[in-house]
Amino acid sequence: MSEISLTEAMRSLASAEEFLDYFNVSYDPHVVEVNRLHILQRFHDYLEANREALPADEAGRREFHLGWLARAYQDFVESDARTEKVFKVFRRDDPKPVVFVPLASIFK
Repeated sequence: MSEISLTEAMRSLASAEEFLDYFNVSYDPHVVEVNRLHILQRFHDYLEANREALPADEAGRREFHLGWLARAYQDFVESDARTEKVFKVFRRDDPKPVVFVPLASIFK
């Protein structure tokens, strides 16, 4: 029986908890409960930004993924979603103030 590859294993993982368990990253369930999507998106962003450094060998790839997942999780231990701004909704500019012009002032 052959060992399942990292790529195949990762395809079967669906939640942040499953990723953290697979890579044996210790975690606080409350941190993950509040930030699970942010952690997974940050993990993905780290992998994409460092794609050229991905090792060729399976053991190296496993360590590479472990390191970035642990860092993504730690980002939300030390901070929060609003500060980290992982998703576009948090990166929007502050809304512009609405200016009210009374209709009566137009016809003066």
